[in-house]
Amino acid sequence: MKNTSPYKNLITLTLCLVGIMGFSQSASLNENVLFKSDIADDATPAVLARIRQAKDHPISEIKFEKGTYHFYPDKAFERFTRISNHDDVMAKTAMPLLGFENLTIDGQGSVFIYHGRMIPFLIEGSKNITVKNVTIDWAMPFHSEGTIVANDEKNNTFDIHFSDKYPYEIRNGQLIFVKEYYEHTLGQSILYDPERKAIAFDTEAYTPIVTSRKSKVQHNLDRIQYKYKIDPRSKVEKVRGKEENLRVEEIKPGTVRIYNHRKKLPPIGMILVCKGDQSLNRLAPAFRITGTDGFHATNVTVRHAGGMGLIAENSSDLILDGFHVRPSEGRMVSTTADATHFVGCRGKVVLKNCTFNNQLDDATNVHGTYQEVMDILSENSIGVRMGHAQQQGFPIGSPNDTIGLVRLSDSFFAYDHMTLKAIENINGRYQVVTFNEKIPANLKVGDLIENLEGYPDLLVQNCNISRNRARGLLISNPKNTLIENNFFSTEMEAILVPVESSHWFESGNAANLVIRNNIFQDNQHSGFNRGVIRFVTDDDNDNIAFKNIEITNNTFNQFDNLILEISNVDGLLFEGNRITNSGTFPMLHPENPAIKVKASKNIVFKKNDYKAKAKPVLEKDDSQPKLKFK
Repeated sequence: MKNTSPYKNLITLTLCLVGIMGFSQSASLNENVLFKSDIADDATPAVLARIRQAKDHPISEIKFEKGTYHFYPDKAFERFTRISNHDDVMAKTAMPLLGFENLTIDGQGSVFIYHGRMIPFLIEGSKNITVKNVTIDWAMPFHSEGTIVANDEKNNTFDIHFSDKYPYEIRNGQLIFVKEYYEHTLGQSILYDPERKAIAFDTEAYTPIVTSRKSKVQHNLDRIQYKYKIDPRSKVEKVRGKEENLRVEEIKPGTVRIYNHRKKLPPIGMILVCKGDQSLNRLAPAFRITGTDGFHATNVTVRHAGGMGLIAENSSDLILDGFHVRPSEGRMVSTTADATHFVGCRGKVVLKNCTFNNQLDDATNVHGTYQEVMDILSENSIGVRMGHAQQQGFPIGSPNDTIGLVRLSDSFFAYDHMTLKAIENINGRYQVVTFNEKIPANLKVGDLIENLEGYPDLLVQNCNISRNRARGLLISNPKNTLIENNFFSTEMEAILVPVESSHWFESGNAANLVIRNNIFQDNQHSGFNRGVIRFVTDDDNDNIAFKNIEITNNTFNQFDNLILEISNVDGLLFEGNRITNSGTFPMLHPENPAIKVKASKNIVFKKNDYKAKAKPVLEKDDSQPKLKFK
């Protein structure tokens, strides 16, 4: 990333205000720091104090004597932080790595245990940062887990038992889980199977628990009119016209009864996992990396985080080798959101020899960001709006980056481009973007912009992606992507290749994507009627979105029929794949073919070995009338 990034200016100002400065000198002038376990009771003050001295006493390496270190927020560094795909927070951390260069942090096998709403590693505007040999966990998780111990079809109730690890209170008839420095409602929920230690089969029939319903009394709500577009999922708008649906009562200490559930009653013995309201439960990722060039993590385990294991924005050359997201003993869940996530990143993103297990969202998501043109302000400046509440304040790029102009009704590809001059944040939702060139005459209000340079060459290799909610990989990457030698077993798509323009506003349409030598085992087992690998767009048109795809020499051992959904694709080779029926679970959608193709061209099937149960194997539209499965 160029040194003129808007992040650099923001970070420079922040460092002056708080007196924390990374320092770049030759390694020979920098100090190696060793923290001993005598600080382990609360390591925050000692670690933060040394980092604050880095301006005058630079550091090249921080080591921890092997042990278990606790970090509390009471004496931590704090700053307001907007984090992509998370809630905006007053972030507290013991390691504000702001403007650091050439720094290694070596836990030497230590365990870092956090208390409350903290971000273990806050890395901004830095260069060449390495973190290794450390395990990250929380004393009390940001989610809660309870066992279904009874259900009553006649009265439509079910009972949950919570161990002493999950304190709660019932407040106004609602269940509130109380943590250190934090609390949450039932909110988002899903079932886990304790025997498989994975998402329960057909969980969509039972969860999520419907916690709200339409308000019984509404008066004149339709008189509220807005001049500008609003986000119906924002914290303010999403609760209007709704009231609590559930009623909760305690049967005995540790066991509560749930009334008014609207889906099938969850089976006895299953584990209900809940993490609170969707707009309030992404507060504490383990790693937040932004505006940083060069990050390397090796032999790092994230047992838990109140959000993502790692979120990287507008950064480059990120290598995760032996980065493991998996839960602590006795818990079903690791992180409460994605294991990893990359927004607007470039250079290389490498995920190899990693484990992404039991997280409550995807293993990784790689994409850019669409921003909507609201105003044409001058011959070279526009006003743009952030579409999703969790993208507020996100800078689309750095000066001289190439910005594409997109009108999705016409094409998924940019119809023109300009180069970025400057970004001015007016507020979290609205920015003024200035270009080096004059705006083309055909730019319209309602068009989108995306950073055509904000995508990486991506490698996902030798990883185990399983037991989690949602997808394995979300790939919206037009550069080069290689996915090889991985194991997938996810409750939704193993690989989803989308153009997502209506909710998350995640830009990018995949090209040059190779998927080879992977094992796909019983994906899509939660109940959704979707393919194991799926190409899809939000916009209902036949325009080409995805190009140059190879899916070769993979094994699909699937309990259900549908393996592959192809839509809006130009150029896909499906060769040398082996497809069998596992028999692990009963089929949920036996009427499906193995492969669906629509609105696509240049699709080729050859030398595949099909030994499953779908009849017919291939379902197609008129876009490729002569297409046959081979």
